[in-house]
Amino acid sequence: MTARARSLITVILLVAAIAGLPGLPRADAAPRQVTVATRELAPFVMTQGDVKTGFTIDLLNDIAKHTGWTYTYLENDNVQGLLRTVAEGRADMGAGAVSITGERAKMFDFSQPILNAGLQIIAPVGNTEHTHPGLVDFVKLLFSHSMAVWLLAALALTVLPAHIIWLLERGDPGSMVDKSYFPGIFQAFGWGLGMLSAAPFDPPQRWPIRMITVLWTFVSIIFVAYYTAILTTNLTVAGINSQIKSPADLVGKSVCTVTNTTSATALSKLGVGFTGTSKIDDCFTRFEKKEFEAVVYDAPVLQYYVTHRGAGIADVAGPVFKDEDYGVVFPIGSELRREFDDALLAVQEEGEFDRLKTKWFGG
Repeated sequence: MTARARSLITVILLVAAIAGLPGLPRADAAPRQVTVATRELAPFVMTQGDVKTGFTIDLLNDIAKHTGWTYTYLENDNVQGLLRTVAEGRADMGAGAVSITGERAKMFDFSQPILNAGLQIIAPVGNTEHTHPGLVDFVKLLFSHSMAVWLLAALALTVLPAHIIWLLERGDPGSMVDKSYFPGIFQAFGWGLGMLSAAPFDPPQRWPIRMITVLWTFVSIIFVAYYTAILTTNLTVAGINSQIKSPADLVGKSVCTVTNTTSATALSKLGVGFTGTSKIDDCFTRFEKKEFEAVVYDAPVLQYYVTHRGAGIADVAGPVFKDEDYGVVFPIGSELRREFDDALLAVQEEGEFDRLKTKWFGG
């Protein structure tokens, strides 16, 4: 092989290797200025001075390595503003935690999903942990409806045995009950209640009453055991019911979310009342002031909040309860969507996409 042939082969191999390196625009990628509608939402889009960072920004930069695009960003206050900017043709595409829904798909073209998301709940840390009943809970139970019902049951259960005791014991000189109905019936009644509380008065004198006493002892054991179990259960359930673990627990609670979003729609369908704000940061601020018992929003946003700004204040309450995907939004028929999807597939195949998810969401 001649030196010229070897040199030619070397050049061809070098060019092929360079062309195959990740992060370089494709040979057919034409430089293009692309206007992107975004919105501030950690950890997707965050601005520090003139520099933008976040998962969405990093992903767009990786896409640009394959398409040759450069970006101009248009800021919007919320997702509705972002969608409006794209619909009016002021932006070539919109990116920044935009949920793909059937209703939106009628008006826009979406890229392939860029992130599996969904809705979730956050609540104060104390409301998501197991609680132990305390003195206040005991006092509430002491004066509760359940306690009153069981005391009435004890009184009713003692009426018949009290009369039997009085009728059979009243004639004995050493009896614990008086011969007269009053106060004899009260003495017998006190004996019956004492048996129910495992603290009987003087034992009866006659054998028939002693046999009844044995039977009444078993009734007392069963009554006290059942009574204790029911009240203990009520006390435990009262503590558990104060927790928020699912959307069903939101009924009757003060809840915050962002208006005109998938979370607001989901809460309305569930019949859960809520206060709507224009930005999720408003919910976070008021939540920190204890104005709300829960915040419902996109799971990645809430998870980022509880590990950063909300650390020690809030915790996620239960699993994701409504699956949804995020995508990049384009006008209907946009030629950029196909290029974006091709570049997104390349980024995923290179492993760069997984690296971004780990960087911003921990895996």
